Amino acid sequence: MPRKKLPNETTLRYPARALMDKLLLIDDEADVRYSFERIFGQEVGLELHTAGSGEEALELIPQLRPDLVIMDVRMGGLTGIETLQQLRDFDSKTPVILMTAFGTTQTAIAAMKHGAYDYVLKPFDVPKLKELVANALAAARAMKEVVSYQPLLEKEDYDLGIIGKSPAMQEVFKTIGQLAASDATALITGESGTGKELVARAIYSHSQRSDRPFLAINCAAIPEHLLESELFGHEKGAFTGAHTQRIGKFEQCDGGTLFLDEIGDMTAPTQTKILRVLQSGAFERVGGNAPVKTDVRIIAATNRSLEEAVAARDFREDLFYRLNVVRIQLPALRARTDDIPQLVDYFLTKNSPNPRQPKTLQPEALARLKSHDWPGNVRELENAIQRALVMTKGDAILLEDLPPEIFQATDPEATPQAGEDNLASLSTKLFQWARADKTLKIIPAVERELIINALRETNGNQVQAAKLLGITRATLRKRIEKFGIKRELTVE
Repeated sequence: MPRKKLPNETTLRYPARALMDKLLLIDDEADVRYSFERIFGQEVGLELHTAGSGEEALELIPQLRPDLVIMDVRMGGLTGIETLQQLRDFDSKTPVILMTAFGTTQTAIAAMKHGAYDYVLKPFDVPKLKELVANALAAARAMKEVVSYQPLLEKEDYDLGIIGKSPAMQEVFKTIGQLAASDATALITGESGTGKELVARAIYSHSQRSDRPFLAINCAAIPEHLLESELFGHEKGAFTGAHTQRIGKFEQCDGGTLFLDEIGDMTAPTQTKILRVLQSGAFERVGGNAPVKTDVRIIAATNRSLEEAVAARDFREDLFYRLNVVRIQLPALRARTDDIPQLVDYFLTKNSPNPRQPKTLQPEALARLKSHDWPGNVRELENAIQRALVMTKGDAILLEDLPPEIFQATDPEATPQAGEDNLASLSTKLFQWARADKTLKIIPAVERELIINALRETNGNQVQAAKLLGITRATLRKRIEKFGIKRELTVE
C-alpha cells in the first residue's frame, strides 16, 4: 500500500533505475521547496521528498530512510540543529547538509560539530549545490557497502567481497579481521588495481566505527593546491575564490574512518598537517589560526614504496612510521593466478545482463587469462571480462572474444609495433645513467625532451606523466621547474 503523504510534503519521482537515491529537503519556506523541485526535477535516478518542519521530517525519516537530508538551520519549531541532534540519536550515518544565510557563524560551525556533512549558503550556487549533493550521495552509498573479508568460495556469496583462496589472500583476510577490532592506523600497499580501497572498506565495515562515516579521497587525483583545502577545509578569504568557509574531510568524517589513497603523492606541507592530526588530533583550516579537534581513524594506501620515498626525501620519515602501524601488502594478480577462476566467476556474474544465467568461459580462454601477467591486476581482469561479455555472440566466451592485449602481452615472440616507445623503461635507464655519470652534457637535454614528450602524451597530467617516466610526482615538478618547461604543457 502506498505511503500516505504527510502534510506539506511533495514527492517527485524520476526515471526508474535499480536503486533510487532518496533526497529529503526540510525547509519551512515554500519558495525554497519549489526551488529544489526546479533544480532537481529532471535528475535521473533521484527521488525528492520535502518536509515543511523538523517535527514533520523526524516523523517521516524512519519510514522514508533517505540517502541524504538537506535542511535549513533556522525554522519555526525545531531548528535545523535541534532536528539534526534528534536525527543522530537513531541514525548516525545519513549525510546531512545544512542551509544557512550565515555561513561563518557559530551556529553553522556548531552544526558541523553535531555531525553535518557540510553546509551551503543561501542563495544557492546551483552547480556547486549539485556537485555537493552528488558527493554526499556517493559517500552515503559507500558507507552502506558491507564488504566481507571471509574467503568467498561460492558464486552466490560474491556480493562486494574480496575474492581469493590463495595463501597470500588468506593472510590478508586474517589481518583485516585483526585490524577490524582496533582503531590502529593501517597502511595498505600494493600495485594499482589490486583492491586497496576494497580492503579499506572491509576494515571499516567490521570496525567499531562502522556506524560512523567512511570517506575516501585520492590524494593523486586532486590538484596539489586544492588537496589541503579538501582535507582540512578553509576559511573565507583564505585564497582567491574562497568566498565562504569550507569544512574539510577530516571534520566531515569526525568519529569515522578516512581512507587516504595514493598518500605517497602528497606534498610536504600536507604531510606535515597529516602528521599533526595523527599526533594530536588537531589541525587548522587553510587560512585559519584556531585549532580544530577531530577523532578520525586513518587508513592509507599507496602503490609506491614509501621506504624509497623516505630515502629520496620525498616523504616524511616520521609520518611513514605513524602510518605504518599495521601494514597489509596486497599481492599482485600474477602472484595468485589460482584465484583467477574465482575472480572470473565473480565478474561474469556481476557484469552479466542476466545474473541468474551468467555466461561461461571456454577452457582455452581461461587458460589464456591464467597465463597473462596482468600489469593492471584485478581491475584489468574485470575490464577484460566486461569487454568479452560485449564481444561474445553466444552463451560462452571464446578465446577470440578476449581483448587483443591479452595475447600481445603473453606472446614471447611479440615485438613492439613500429613507432611504439617504451618510454618508462627508456627514461628509467637514462635517469640511472645521469646519476652514474653527471659529466655527460647530453643527459639534461635528453631528460628535458623525455619530460616534454611524457607531458604531451598524458595531456599535461603530471601524475600520469610521472608514472610513465618511472619517477615520483615531486621529482617531476622539480624537473619541470629546473628545465623551465612551459606551464601550459602541464595541468596540476
